[in-house]
Amino acid sequence: MFEFFLKGGLLMWPILLCSIISFCIILERFYFFYKTRERIPNFSNQIKNLLNQNKIDEALKLCEITKGIIPNILGIAIHIRKKSQETKDRILKKYVSKTLRNLEKNLNILAVIGNIAPLLGLLGTITGMIRAFMKIHQLRGSAGVSDIAGGIWEALITTAFGLLVAIPTIAFYHYFEIKVNNILDEIKESVSDISEDENSPSGQERVEK
Repeated sequence: MFEFFLKGGLLMWPILLCSIISFCIILERFYFFYKTRERIPNFSNQIKNLLNQNKIDEALKLCEITKGIIPNILGIAIHIRKKSQETKDRILKKYVSKTLRNLEKNLNILAVIGNIAPLLGLLGTITGMIRAFMKIHQLRGSAGVSDIAGGIWEALITTAFGLLVAIPTIAFYHYFEIKVNNILDEIKESVSDISEDENSPSGQERVEK
């Protein structure tokens, strides 16, 4: 297998490096989203029900003991519920921006690898064909298949490996992008529900108390 790898030439090494980096990032992102997943079904609805029952302390405690992005941001939203709308928007916007950076961490690297890997493979194709034609030129047109096989090997192997790295990398990049967008939508919906609840007559009554 290693001998087969070496037949691809020097460009196989940067493609291999791209594959290792991509694999590590994909594993890290899966672990991150696993840690931050919602462990309690309909968590936002439970918090909203507690707030409707004026059980503020219970809602805060549930947010504190529950790990995840949604519990954290809802806990902050409840903590700052008595502040002005402008202040609440500023604080929540700052926290959501920080959350977004964590969600999208290293995804730009996956996008770069997804674009670079096939280009490296294409470059390997070009260098392999150059080698093949140089061999034909050196032998003054009398080169046989075995004489130019090395260049053809390099051309085909680097292209194949470049695509093998790029295709899953791009696929996982878009998968994580969709996951990030879904989480952001859930955050907006959850915070909006609490804000509407606080702005309702019963909600304002609770805040005044």
